[in-house]
Amino acid sequence: MPNLAHPAYPSAELLHLESLVPCRESQVSMLLSIFGERQHFSFPSIFIYGHTSSGKTYVMQTLLTTLQLPHVFVNCVEHFTSRLLLEEILIQLQSCSSGTEQTSPVHCDTLNDFVRLFKQTLASQELQDQTVYIVLDRAEQLREMEANILPAFLRLQELTDRNVTVILLSEIVWELFRPSIGCFEPFTMYFPDYSIGHLQKILSQNHPPEYSADFYAAYINILLGVFYMVCRDLKELRHLAALNFSKYCEPVVRGEEFWLAAANERDTRKLWKNIEPHLKKAMQTVYLREISRSKQSSYINISYVRMGLSAHTHMELPYYSKFLLIAAYLASYNPVRTDKRFFLKHHGKIRKTNFMKKHEKTSNHLLGPKPFPLDRLLAILYSIVDNRVAPTANIFSQITSLVTLQLLSMVGQNDQLDGPRYKCTVSLDFIRAIARTVNFDIIKYLYDFL
Repeated sequence: MPNLAHPAYPSAELLHLESLVPCRESQVSMLLSIFGERQHFSFPSIFIYGHTSSGKTYVMQTLLTTLQLPHVFVNCVEHFTSRLLLEEILIQLQSCSSGTEQTSPVHCDTLNDFVRLFKQTLASQELQDQTVYIVLDRAEQLREMEANILPAFLRLQELTDRNVTVILLSEIVWELFRPSIGCFEPFTMYFPDYSIGHLQKILSQNHPPEYSADFYAAYINILLGVFYMVCRDLKELRHLAALNFSKYCEPVVRGEEFWLAAANERDTRKLWKNIEPHLKKAMQTVYLREISRSKQSSYINISYVRMGLSAHTHMELPYYSKFLLIAAYLASYNPVRTDKRFFLKHHGKIRKTNFMKKHEKTSNHLLGPKPFPLDRLLAILYSIVDNRVAPTANIFSQITSLVTLQLLSMVGQNDQLDGPRYKCTVSLDFIRAIARTVNFDIIKYLYDFL
């Protein structure tokens, strides 16, 4: 017996809708009750919240598309200003009204213009006889817009005197939206996270046609047993399932005493032992999407080793922060007396001697980084940067940021008369990778590599 039932919609459409939204039947049934029939006035605004990958966007898109309800679907991250947002709503609304894609530009500078153009667009008889739904995905971005945008969307049905319902989709609760001056309260609805049974049911529906449903369900059960405690994102789990299934099937493809028709417990245990080390390796890169399907094992071994920088130590820094870090590394691992040789353009002739002090016979990289004053760091920075860099507050704030990121460490107290002293804490491989991004050959400037 189908779980979805509504007198306003054909049972065949509801049955098809139920097959498209597994494990979300109760939420869809609640939405259908709120929507009512096509010509009925619905609730002015609905606020739907839940964690990421809980099915909010997918359920709303599937529901409105399957039942062919006139709707507008806008992502507030893509349309990050009020003007872009209002104009996109009007463009999609005109497409619904005319039945063809709207190509002419729409100019809407203020909320008053939006209300006026909205009324004109809904003047068609087709849209007047049924509810129009405006879905705003990632609605938390509305808090960054003008103060009147959110209250206006919550009362859009009252402002336009039209049969319209605004649906807000968000990952945060309504209490973080509510303005301090108050506003119209929407109907709130929560989408809970998928349980492990729900994930098992949803992921098992995507089994390849050449394998039986029971065989793929056993694989999903193994996958969830490994990843469920660290990852409950449906999209990521679906990616991991597709990524590792070929490895799970390797013994079957090779024909090592496995039979797809009747896989018993012994076969499942063998399949688990074959894929267990592979899944443990994939556990280290959950959410990173750094392993391709065809070259999963060779990606890290070749690409990142060649770069000299692992995926976990790579970070993006501002342009001058990279040069500051390079200058700090040079100051930490080069003796002070070599600065004239490396960074002074017209240093004259330097006499070479075979005399070396006892402590200089050991590599500076083995002795570790040495502290250096701030003025030496800035002097090396000005020498290695082609453009003239003024000692502004921006440069000093980037030094503080490098200390916060623990790429530099401050030595001693801040109230010393000779100013602060720092040490560079990054490795040689790390600084070589950073230098490579700005086309700087740091090996040429290191005393140990002369």
